[in-house]
Amino acid sequence: MTPTTEPTRRVFLKSSAVAGGALLVPAALVPTALAGTAAAAAAPQFAHGVASGDPLPDGVLLWTRVTPTPESTPGSGAGPTVEVRWEVATDAGFTAVVSSGATTTGPDRDHTVKVAAAGLAPATAYYFRFTLDGVRSSTGRTRTAPATNADVSKLRLGLVSCSNWQAGYFAAYRHLAARTDLDGVLHVGDYLYEYQAGGYGARGVTIRPHVPANEMLTLSDYRRRHAQYKTDPDLQALHAAQPWFITWDDHEYANDTWSGGAENHQPGEGDWTARKAAAQQAYFEWMPVRQGAGGEIYRRFRWGRLAELSLLDLRSYRSKQTTPSAGDPGDPNRTITGDPQMAWLKSGLSGTDAKWKLVGNSVMITPISLGNVESRFLESLGSLLGLPIGSVAANADAWDGYTADRQELLGHLRDNRVKNTVFLTGDIHSSWGAEVPIDRSSYWYNGNSVATEFVTTSVTSDNIDDLLKVAPRTLSVAAESALHIGNLHVRYVELDSHGYSVVDVNPQRVQMDWYYLADRLSPTSTARHAKSLATADGTQKVKSVSGPVA
Repeated sequence: MTPTTEPTRRVFLKSSAVAGGALLVPAALVPTALAGTAAAAAAPQFAHGVASGDPLPDGVLLWTRVTPTPESTPGSGAGPTVEVRWEVATDAGFTAVVSSGATTTGPDRDHTVKVAAAGLAPATAYYFRFTLDGVRSSTGRTRTAPATNADVSKLRLGLVSCSNWQAGYFAAYRHLAARTDLDGVLHVGDYLYEYQAGGYGARGVTIRPHVPANEMLTLSDYRRRHAQYKTDPDLQALHAAQPWFITWDDHEYANDTWSGGAENHQPGEGDWTARKAAAQQAYFEWMPVRQGAGGEIYRRFRWGRLAELSLLDLRSYRSKQTTPSAGDPGDPNRTITGDPQMAWLKSGLSGTDAKWKLVGNSVMITPISLGNVESRFLESLGSLLGLPIGSVAANADAWDGYTADRQELLGHLRDNRVKNTVFLTGDIHSSWGAEVPIDRSSYWYNGNSVATEFVTTSVTSDNIDDLLKVAPRTLSVAAESALHIGNLHVRYVELDSHGYSVVDVNPQRVQMDWYYLADRLSPTSTARHAKSLATADGTQKVKSVSGPVA
């Protein structure tokens, strides 16, 4: 999208009270680094906190960023090469250190540090920290995955997406950091946004401006923006409290990214290949994620015999999005995954013995029709969906714009009788729960579905009420009703609220709990439980649940 103060974006499309439950620590009591361990270090050497991610049964990735000298600011390319020590212990006091070492970092990697701590025990909680020139970082807490063939009774993840700095505060992260019952956090994309200061805020108003002030174009730009986001105290708290599973969507590059460009890569903004390389380099430097041997980010994690999580990359290999005048969404030559990733995904889903097949999916796979939605909503809904107005049957930036790939994947699930596939999705700044049919029209006749999908809303990015500039739960309610009428497989849709979700997996079912913020513009916003849905073992159906997991 062309940067403006009004979002004309692709996604579809507040509430109040305190997030309840005995497993929640009052948010006001959560330190800015890690509840129950050390408070955040005031030392400027570790101004961007600590993080962990990609847990395996015998190891986990540890991350920090150091500022050894005043000139070693993010994106500067300046400063010395230094040695950073790291420690992993079974206790917060580090009296039982089980792994330690040292690594070097410098301006060539923007003074970021990533360590693959190995030789750890499965299904175990650990504490970690870093030291530079005698100064210690804050303490992080992480955990390893269970052994590959372990019988596991539970997996519980926070699920988040679309965290736009300029549109508000990350109170959703604070509430998740306060929970003591999570095994990790799944972020399915739009961890940060590329727009210039004032380019994409809250209903056109910038709550806190981006740094750098220009749109991200160069390696230095992307590094500085990553650094800004990691100064947020709630983001630091959640990174320090839990290991993360992360994949990217488009704003980590530019709006509506595809393999050869992006809608928000304009003439005069340089070579797209160079911009893409810069975005990827900064991402792998600044995020606790592993990079494949070929540079790929799609990867898979196992949680004993209970679940396997496949994280997708739906930006690097996709064909350009269709428009009303160009491109057929059903063209078999068009792809959203690329052939190698599609083969990897299909073989993983049909080849695993894990009970639940979870898919970290950055854009919605459920087919959606807007045919019953009134015209006054179409432009806003279309901009959120990446939908070319005039072709209202396709969500062009999601799997609706790549129906041959969707048919191939869902047909594979049907033909191989793969049960218990659950897509965990973000991107569209709204909440959805759906049964995923091979195609929308067939569901009207037979009600058959081959998977389910749960979509979390945005942490801060504008929803439908924001685009329409109306009060929440007013005009959008009519659009939700129309969407239900035209899409019988959609069991829940809410277009207005911001917040986060919790996904709970056990052998009997997968449950999704939605929590909505009272006010994204308040750093101390409360949150309330809004909705719970579950899919039972072997059913590929979605049912309402009376309350959140305990």
